[in-house]
Amino acid sequence: MRRPWPLLVCALLLLAGCERLMRNMYDQPRLDPGEPSSLFADGKASRPPPPGSVAHAMGDLAATSSGRRGDDAPAQLQSAQAATALPPVTAELLRRGQERYTIYCLPCHSPLGDGDGPVVRRGFPAPPSYHQDRLRQAPDRHFYDVITQGYGVMVPYADRVAPDDRWAIVAYIRALQLSQHARIASLPPALQASLRALAPAGAASAAEEGHGR
Repeated sequence: MRRPWPLLVCALLLLAGCERLMRNMYDQPRLDPGEPSSLFADGKASRPPPPGSVAHAMGDLAATSSGRRGDDAPAQLQSAQAATALPPVTAELLRRGQERYTIYCLPCHSPLGDGDGPVVRRGFPAPPSYHQDRLRQAPDRHFYDVITQGYGVMVPYADRVAPDDRWAIVAYIRALQLSQHARIASLPPALQASLRALAPAGAASAAEEGHGR
């Protein structure tokens, strides 16, 4: 009967070789961050990034690649869902709302919010005008919920419009409504004068009694 010890010796030698290779991986002949090096003029092993490179360990790119982006989303969602009215309206909020409205809402609702957007002119069902009494009197939360959950043929936009941006869009919708129904008497004097100069005879006084458009 052939003795198995030669096979055992070979197996042990192979295991020793594998361990040596693994140990080389553990203890690599490398220079760690912060270590000195005589290879470079500044004496440092760590090298500065090449010109034009983009950092991936800080800022938005790091948040995206590391999975940290979105950690604050649940708190933002809860805050936005708990609100029933607009946050304080600022120029920045309106600019953000106009930008988001132009991207997501304008194709159907049009730049004026009258429901005559580009895709509607190509056969898509027209949404209601924001300037009808029902929607002018609707609470702010109604528009937020429609953006979040969808309504009729409108799909939900919760997966692409952040909660804070939904409120920004609502603020801009209110600005659109005001732009088409503001009383002339409520406008700044200089703007009142320019509108009266442009309006036909008798139209200015009628607009003052009703709504300017």
